[in-house]
Amino acid sequence: MKKVLASLILLLSLACKEKPKAPLTAQQIVDKSIENSGGKLYENHSTSFEFRDRKYVSENSNGKKVLKRIFQVNSVTITDVKTGDEFRRFMNDSLVDVPDSIANRYANSVNSVHYFARLPYGLNDAAVNKQLLGKETIEGKEHYKIKVTFDQNGGGDDYDDVYVYWIDVEDFKPSYLAYSFHVDGGGQRFRKAYNERYVNGIRFVDYDNYKPKNEDSDILEIGELFNKGELELLSKIELTNIGVEAD
Repeated sequence: MKKVLASLILLLSLACKEKPKAPLTAQQIVDKSIENSGGKLYENHSTSFEFRDRKYVSENSNGKKVLKRIFQVNSVTITDVKTGDEFRRFMNDSLVDVPDSIANRYANSVNSVHYFARLPYGLNDAAVNKQLLGKETIEGKEHYKIKVTFDQNGGGDDYDDVYVYWIDVEDFKPSYLAYSFHVDGGGQRFRKAYNERYVNGIRFVDYDNYKPKNEDSDILEIGELFNKGELELLSKIELTNIGVEAD
């Protein structure tokens, strides 16, 4: 009888044990990261900030995202406006013609600044491909390591760039990112986030911006190079006068 009771207790104990949780996917990690950084507020709030003496504004207009860059040249106010694939430049209130080759360069510049300021929100864009590479420890903290590539269709002029994001395994916030690029001779950059703050529910950070001392390094090994002190600090990327308003 005692043996029967012991067997029943053992079976009940095993049945009550939780099944091991399935590992998170890259998509689930990114979704949690976006949720913890602002979530749906990105979709129905306009944002503005200043970066290197230029003002950047992101607005929602008739279901479309409108990205602006505003700055002064002497007494002229220049406003660059990117809406979808369309780019327009205004000098004061007058629309001016810009050759397509230059317009593409301006549009990419506007988009790039807004993209980094709004991360991780952009990681769910339609052209983004995400791959979980496992976990990596940087500066003593464990992170999910996610590789991001882009489809040619919808991925912009720099669709062949490769990005890597390190997302904290505890709070799911992106702590570091890196990317390889091909314009202007190509290269690699590694950014460390700091000065985190939330403005009306949306997360903003500044970055220390590094490059590898060895130009032939592998972008997937750049986190290890950072840990070893083999990156060179190039600049700081700081956002000021941040504003967030409901549309």
